Amino acid sequence: MQYKTPFAVVQAWQDAVNSQNIDQLLELSAPTIEIVGPRGSSHGHQVLRDWLTRAGLHLTTLRAFVREHVVIVAQHGVWRSVETGEVTGERDVVSRFRVDGQCVSQFARYDDLDVALNEAGLDYSDEIPI
Repeated sequence: MQYKTPFAVVQAWQDAVNSQNIDQLLELSAPTIEIVGPRGSSHGHQVLRDWLTRAGLHLTTLRAFVREHVVIVAQHGVWRSVETGEVTGERDVVSRFRVDGQCVSQFARYDDLDVALNEAGLDYSDEIPI
């Protein structure tokens, strides 16, 4: 499937995460995708596959910001135990994506929207309706 905008790619990527659709997630991710988190960064499909199978994460987008190939989404995240389905955590997070063509080439997590916007070179004027 062809997506018309970087935001549409990110929406499809998030849908794949939420539905635990690893095949769709990998299709929407560059083979060398960089995943950036609080403990550093890792690369590649296997890291992404491992993350999805243990995260038990469902994200709801609350706000979105886009400039060229960078997309930032403010989200509400709910984590569930993969074994029991019980909620293990819940909080607001921010995700930054770099989209190249039809693939996400970088995914980074933040706790603060202002920090994410600043590091990406975006600001509140880049907000789009969702």
